[in-house]
Amino acid sequence: MLPSELKKQEKKELLTKKEYKTNPEYGSVPEKRKTEDIINYGVVNIDKPEGPTSHQVSFYVQQILGLDKSGHAGTLDPKVTGVLPVALGKATRIVEYLLKAGKEYVCLMHIHKNLPEQEIREAMNQFIGKINQLPPKKSSVKRVERERTIYYLEILEIEGQDVLFRVGTQAGTYIRKLCHDIGQKLESGAHMSELRRTKAATFDESTLVTLHDLKDAFDYYKKGNDKFLRKVIQPVEKVIEFFPSIYVIDTTVDSLCHGSTLKIPGISKLDSNINKGDIIAVMTLKNELIGMGISFMSTEEIMQKNKGIVAKIEKVFMQTGLYPKLNN
Repeated sequence: MLPSELKKQEKKELLTKKEYKTNPEYGSVPEKRKTEDIINYGVVNIDKPEGPTSHQVSFYVQQILGLDKSGHAGTLDPKVTGVLPVALGKATRIVEYLLKAGKEYVCLMHIHKNLPEQEIREAMNQFIGKINQLPPKKSSVKRVERERTIYYLEILEIEGQDVLFRVGTQAGTYIRKLCHDIGQKLESGAHMSELRRTKAATFDESTLVTLHDLKDAFDYYKKGNDKFLRKVIQPVEKVIEFFPSIYVIDTTVDSLCHGSTLKIPGISKLDSNINKGDIIAVMTLKNELIGMGISFMSTEEIMQKNKGIVAKIEKVFMQTGLYPKLNN
């Protein structure tokens, strides 16, 4: 599995720092947001077709939904298909936390001469773990050698000189270059024939929708039926579900939205696996994302102390005024 999936499955406990019951008059459980809010504050997992660039697909989504902005989570070449999460409207900045997450691909590689299967398998196994990779000439980054991690590489089928394999990689790994380097290792040469992305962080093929699906769902919505649109657009909270989280009381929410630091008295619950320096999600007790920040304390420190600054929120996503201000 990718690191984000491992984090999500990590055995963690939700600890209670302070008992508190959230007021249903403020905010909303993500799944119960108004449809117009979901459209402008959600994520749609597009099955990118062959042909357009990732940027073009993101723009098509904007046009379909009538939005001013959107952002995609990781560039795919025009010929590459598959998982392309697109964040919508006010959620656009959340893609930063997906861009750095791991990706999975299924690739068809063609080796330039016939070789024994065992030799192919042995060579490819040597690419699991940390590798050094020089980005291809046609790339959007500076062409210097970089260290990247291959989390797993599974050969699915070998037929003659064609090898079908699944690979989980660190963000920024070039699969086309990986195929070339495998060919060099085999002293035969090799190239990428076809590529499909099957995962980006915790987004996978199970939630994919096509641009046509999205257009149809939006047309139904305009005619009064929002069932399909609510199914294809996921809450923005889906993006950050693999990050450790801290949950705050209602009267702390608005001050955080205005840029205040998170202090211990405002905390109600927290995950058991927070370490100092971790990227954390700061949430309401209704499971709404307030913002993302860096933790200054571990779970143990937060549970032991009664005061102190726990985190500074670097990116605020929740709008102000949804929760009551703290009366001094």
